[in-house]
Amino acid sequence: MSQEKISIKNGNGQGITLAAIINFPEGFDKNKKYASVIVSHPGGGVKEQTAGLYAKKLAENGFVTIAYDASYQGESTGEPRQLENPYIRTEDVSAVVDYLTTLPYIDTENIGAMGICAGAGYTANAAINDHRIKAVGMVSAVNIGSMFRNGWENNVKDADAMPYLLAGANARTADAKGGNQTMPLAPMKEEDAPNEELREAWEYYHTNRCQYPTAPGWTTLRNLTQIITYDAYNKAEAFFTQPLLAVVGSNAGSAWMSDDLIERAASTDKTKYVVEGANHMSLYDGENYVKEAVSQLAPFFKKNLA
Repeated sequence: MSQEKISIKNGNGQGITLAAIINFPEGFDKNKKYASVIVSHPGGGVKEQTAGLYAKKLAENGFVTIAYDASYQGESTGEPRQLENPYIRTEDVSAVVDYLTTLPYIDTENIGAMGICAGAGYTANAAINDHRIKAVGMVSAVNIGSMFRNGWENNVKDADAMPYLLAGANARTADAKGGNQTMPLAPMKEEDAPNEELREAWEYYHTNRCQYPTAPGWTTLRNLTQIITYDAYNKAEAFFTQPLLAVVGSNAGSAWMSDDLIERAASTDKTKYVVEGANHMSLYDGENYVKEAVSQLAPFFKKNLA
């Protein structure tokens, strides 16, 4: 397997260039046609972390894969830095599809996409809108709107998230006057974590486990005016018709967000696979857990990107 660092001109009107890594399978021949898979990183992550790991593993199974940094994040361009506007992140997935359609060695009828955490939710949303995406895989999926509205374990009512909307609006006012209001996407300190899963999120992003210089762990507070009302699965009941595989940990507090799409999607081919003993974060980089996830994802994409 080989890989190459590439730049992708994002055609979504923001003048962004996406930084990405493209992975080629063993024995790659540019004169042949390959199925491909786009891998989207979690909120607060970058391509060098779990997204890059899954992209590499899938390339080892015969696919051309791309892991990329979201607009305004990592090595991609755009200001303000660390913006996490879910609508833009959804469009980023389609921007990578755009790029793949320009490559002569890509079978444009067999483009798949997957994501981890919020990247899975954005991938699902992209697939609802963009049917060039023929199959969708999700690992520890998070619908970022649902998570912020309803809490990690779905125990908060929508209307009770109103203070977050107001905080986002106030941050926009402050930013307009020259400020730069921020908030953590994962706990910035171990003592800030409300439970073990989110303590692991701190560990993943802020220790030698998987910290990376371009993933500072915070985002702009102004995002809340988009995140709180966002539904990654909007209109899935009508338009999510592609095959779907959701990989979740048996101990993941976030599993309900995978169940939500499994229930709502119009697809007649939708499966949840449970990795026993894993929690939300285990599936990011736990060697045996990732191996098990890939053992399901690889045949799923091979079957549906024939």
